[in-house]
Amino acid sequence: MSQRDGGGVFDYAVIGGGIIGLATAMTLGKRYPGAQTVLLEKEPGWGRHQTGRNSGVIHSGIYYVPGSLKATLCRAGNRSLVAFGQEHGIPHEVCGKVIVATNESESPALERLYRRGLDNGLEVRKMRAEEVREIEPHVECLGGIHVPSAGIIDFRQVCLRFAELAEQNGVELRLNSGVTAIRPVTGAGGYRLDTSQGEVAARYVINCAGLHSDRVTRLGGADPGAKIIPFRGEYYALREGSRHLVKHMVYPVPNPDFPFLGVHLTRLTSGAIHAGPNAVLALKREGYGKSDFDLRDLSEVLSYPGFWRLATRHFRVGIGEVVRSYSKAAFVKSLQKLIPEITADDLSPSHAGVRAQALRSDGTLVDDFLLVEKANALHVLNAPSPAATASLEIGKVIVSRVPAPRGGSVVVEQDL
Repeated sequence: MSQRDGGGVFDYAVIGGGIIGLATAMTLGKRYPGAQTVLLEKEPGWGRHQTGRNSGVIHSGIYYVPGSLKATLCRAGNRSLVAFGQEHGIPHEVCGKVIVATNESESPALERLYRRGLDNGLEVRKMRAEEVREIEPHVECLGGIHVPSAGIIDFRQVCLRFAELAEQNGVELRLNSGVTAIRPVTGAGGYRLDTSQGEVAARYVINCAGLHSDRVTRLGGADPGAKIIPFRGEYYALREGSRHLVKHMVYPVPNPDFPFLGVHLTRLTSGAIHAGPNAVLALKREGYGKSDFDLRDLSEVLSYPGFWRLATRHFRVGIGEVVRSYSKAAFVKSLQKLIPEITADDLSPSHAGVRAQALRSDGTLVDDFLLVEKANALHVLNAPSPAATASLEIGKVIVSRVPAPRGGSVVVEQDL
C-alpha cells in the first residue's frame, strides 16, 4: 500500500469503485508512480452497481454524435479494452452485431445511423434482409447494418484486474468506505473527507460516484448543474434450449430522442443470451427491484422541474416502458419485432441494472460524458453507457486534467 506524506495527506482521493473510478486510480498509479492515491468505495466489492449489472457489450461508437466525447472515447476505448482483455486473459469476443429496421418507418433512421457510423470512422456495412439472415438466421427485417467491431466482455473481471493493477502501482484501495462529508481546507487547499472508515485528507478529489455523483459534488460545495435520475433496465434471459435463436447481438433502430438503445438481444461471454433492457424510472437510486423504494431518492426526482418537463414531453414513450416492465407479453412483443419465433416460454427473468442519467433543469438529458472541474476537484457527472467500453480512455482524460503531484515523477502518455 502507498503511504501518505508526513502530513497525512494524499495527493489524490478517488471516490467510487466502479469501472471509471478504478480506471482512473489505475491510470494515476501508472502516470504518477510516486503519488499517494486512495480509492474510496462504499460497497464491500468493486463494480457492484452500473458496471457489474450492464449487458457486457463492447460498444463500437456508432450511435454517438461525431466529435463528442462519447464518440471519440468509445471508438478508442473499443480498441484499448479489447487489447486489455487479450493481454490479461479476460473472457471477451469481437463478435460484431446487427442493427435492423423492421418496418419502413425505421428505414430513414437506419440510413442516418449508417452515415453516422461512417462519420465516426467505423467499418460498417449496409445489409439486405437476406444478408442479415446469413449472420442471424432467425431475424426478420427489411434491412440492417453490420457493425463488426462490437463485442462482448466480462466487465466484472475487468474491474477486478483494474483494482489489482492500481494496487500494484501504489494506490491504496479502501472498500466499505462511503464518503459522508467533504470539507475544503482553508488556506492549504484540498479537502478533508469523512468516510465510514475514518477521515481522509487529500489535495485533489476525483468524483466517480456514478449514481451518487451529483450528491458528492454538492458535498464538495459545488453545483453539479444537473441531477442524476435513476432509470432501471430489466432483462430476461433466453432459456438454454432457445439460445440458438441468437448467434451474436441483434439491436433495433434506437429512438433518436433518448440515450437508450431499445430492447435488444446479446450473447454473453458465458454463452447465455440476455434480452433487454427496457428503461423505467427507478424509485430508488440503487433500486434493482420493482418494489425497491427510497423516500429521499424519489422526492428528489419528483421535486425536480427537469423531470416533469421530460415526462411531459415524452409521456407516451414513458408509459410504453412501464407497460413493458410489468407485462411480460409486452416485453415479448418487442422482441418478436426482431425475432418472431421468440415466445414467452423462451424467456426467464434475469437481473436488472440502474442507469445514472444526468438531467438538466430544462428537461434535457445530458447526451455526452460530462466532466466538471471545480477548485481542486474534478467531478464525473454523466458517464452511463458506453462508459464501461470507454473506461480506459476516460481514465486517461481525467488524469490529463488533474494537476501533477508535488515532486512526483511522470510516466509519458505513450507508456500508459
